[in-house]
Amino acid sequence: MRTGEELLAARRVVVKVGSSSVSGDRAGQIPTLVENLARLHRAGADVILVSSGAIATGVPFLRLDERPDDLATQQAAAAVGQNILVNRYQRALTTHEIIAGQVLLTAQDIENPTHRGNARRAIERLLQLGILPIINENDTVATHEIRFGDNDRLAALVARLIGADRLVLLSDVDALYTAPPNQVGAQRIAHVPYGDSLAGIEIGESQSGWGTGGASTKVQAARLAADAGAHVLLTETRLLSAVLDGADHGTRFDAVPETESEAANVAR
Repeated sequence: MRTGEELLAARRVVVKVGSSSVSGDRAGQIPTLVENLARLHRAGADVILVSSGAIATGVPFLRLDERPDDLATQQAAAAVGQNILVNRYQRALTTHEIIAGQVLLTAQDIENPTHRGNARRAIERLLQLGILPIINENDTVATHEIRFGDNDRLAALVARLIGADRLVLLSDVDALYTAPPNQVGAQRIAHVPYGDSLAGIEIGESQSGWGTGGASTKVQAARLAADAGAHVLLTETRLLSAVLDGADHGTRFDAVPETESEAANVAR
């Protein structure tokens, strides 16, 4: 079965999209992204979107030329940008008669058992009601010391939290490569079996001025989700439509084999 068929047959899918894909000049990609989310929704999957982009979206409205360095201005940009970003998503989702529900989390919410349980119940109830949760880090209250670090990790933790069987990590890079993609001789890694250490692979950091996660954070997030039983696809936002149509793009990470997962549950 192709990756697209697997996604369309999934029970529960978490899709994460990076700042560089939905802000600035690329904010126009939101309707196409939403069309793909609606396609998964129509196929019967529970769909959860983890979206970066609040700060990047808010910056132009604060009349700033670049991402601010100080925490207070980042929080102000996030407060403005989150409102605008969710509004853009909802306008696109309305075309498909889907309602979004905003969920903002902090690292402490995931670490604290009570908060974590509350977050899980809220997301589960939204899904039961046919709502598409849009999750982001609560940048207006997060600090440099207590952050997820990037939304790839947040998406993986959400996938674990709600028992997703698929995680899709979307960015402006089409796949994982054996070396930085702009390097001569770099080759796409189409498939990463569970437990593969990717020895000898040069994994880089973020090259974007807006996003915080590079290839290394995506690999770490993929492994975190795979350990919990979710198969992972890493690809470019613009290629998701083609993947759902059956094209072979991106990098697939296998989930832990069911036998190992069951053994781990018994050991707990």
